[in-house]
Amino acid sequence: MLRLTEIRLPLDHPADALPAAILQRLGIAVPALKRYALFRRGYDARKKNAIVFVYTVDVEVENEAALLKKKLPHVAPAPDMDYRYVAQAPQGLQERPVVIGLGPCGIFAGLLLAQMGFKPIILERGKAVRERTKDTWGLWRQGKLDPESNVQFGEGGAGTFSDGKLHSGIKDPRFLGRKVMQEFVKAGAPEEIMYVSKPHIGTFRLVGMVEQMRHEMEQLGAEIRFKSKVADIEIADGQVQAVVLEGGERIATHHVVLAVGHSARDTFEMLHKRGVYMEAKPFSIGFRIEHPQSLIDRARLGPNAGNEQLGAADYKLVHHASNGRAVYSFCMCPGGTVVAATSEEGRVVTNGMSQYSRNERNANSGIVVSITPDDYPGDVLAGVEFQRQWESRAFELGGRNYNAPAQRVGDFLAGRPSTQLGEVVPSYTPGVTPTDLATALPDYAIAAIREALPAFGKQIKGFDMDDALLTGVETRTSSPVRIKRGEDYQSLNVKGLYPAGEGAGYAGGILSAGVDGIEVAEAVARDMAKD
Repeated sequence: MLRLTEIRLPLDHPADALPAAILQRLGIAVPALKRYALFRRGYDARKKNAIVFVYTVDVEVENEAALLKKKLPHVAPAPDMDYRYVAQAPQGLQERPVVIGLGPCGIFAGLLLAQMGFKPIILERGKAVRERTKDTWGLWRQGKLDPESNVQFGEGGAGTFSDGKLHSGIKDPRFLGRKVMQEFVKAGAPEEIMYVSKPHIGTFRLVGMVEQMRHEMEQLGAEIRFKSKVADIEIADGQVQAVVLEGGERIATHHVVLAVGHSARDTFEMLHKRGVYMEAKPFSIGFRIEHPQSLIDRARLGPNAGNEQLGAADYKLVHHASNGRAVYSFCMCPGGTVVAATSEEGRVVTNGMSQYSRNERNANSGIVVSITPDDYPGDVLAGVEFQRQWESRAFELGGRNYNAPAQRVGDFLAGRPSTQLGEVVPSYTPGVTPTDLATALPDYAIAAIREALPAFGKQIKGFDMDDALLTGVETRTSSPVRIKRGEDYQSLNVKGLYPAGEGAGYAGGILSAGVDGIEVAEAVARDMAKD
């Protein structure tokens, strides 16, 4: 197979234009082209009046060796992207590995262990995805929070209620991300996620996919247990011995995958008490910002705004403020909604979500400020208390009923409270309370965001429009701790404990969490097969 890159075609190109471009690039006739497959399709919108699709394709042709000798531009051997299992469970294996958490990382760790024959026990503190969805809607529609079943906790993890983005900047020399995509397609995701440059799925589709992946794990011998919160991990002589559930049940095992997500604060506290080595790490805090999606489309796509092939436009912005802080857009959701994402009573947290169609009226993203452990001195869990402080403040500003505090951008920049909203209708439910966000975050964060918004307005016309809406607060951008591990993926000081995914500080998003779950499952499999 050969890989051809940088094939550029106009948006309205006919169906036969791509194979014709392949033939032209290679200088061959039709009979010599055996087959081709899309590897990637993106678009280049730098010239808004002449947006083009950019294709990467893998092709099988006659006399590939001869074509490679010609050293044609943008033609190279296609890499081997097939996934190969690193081990298989030995016959008669008595012990079963335990996976804690059934978010993207836990799903792929459990799935790979099951596919390799290790029959994992998977423990999820929350509920199955459809029950969890009902509980989540209970907060959004009625202001009723279930601390164990919400946007953060339950089957599918926090990624279930998001845009379902499946792109990442991680290094992936083994193409494990492709294994993630293949499993998603097998579970019901659209085929296009295999080749579009910024694939996404959306919440409604993710629910069915998560269920299908659970069924496959169970068919392969995995045991999946919901409402099974891990209260303790037994450790003796630096080796995991068992996990203990909240009700007192003890499950003996020497291999535990810790895939608890970035909001499992009580689990972090338990691990800290048990002496598991971890460090405070940087994360970011800020607000959600909403604009009319049509404004973003016009700014990014010009006369091609609304083109069905391009869909709703997105953006990625960064500004280095004069006080030394980096301000950037985070988790941008085209045609989406701002959602209530708290997991603790008396606190307000926001996040963004889109459906596959991305056809809601507003675009939203986090506008967040980077912080470091120097901003919250204390022990390793000081970042958790820092997050709680600002989430509690948001609860107060919102009216103590899970409404979120909100402010028009014009008022925020002018330093005056908002008393009413403007053109942008807030999407957050249960609802928003117009207020002054100046006390919703530390002074340095407020100053940096006030400086960044006009700078972003120079990049995207209208970004700092008076009626754009800020909603607070965004605090769960990533885990506030890193549970350190070595090259064997095990905890630095506890053998048999495999910290993984976002909660351990080793992933940021669905795709990277899935890849990390695969790598950790492989490490567990190697160790168990060796034993």
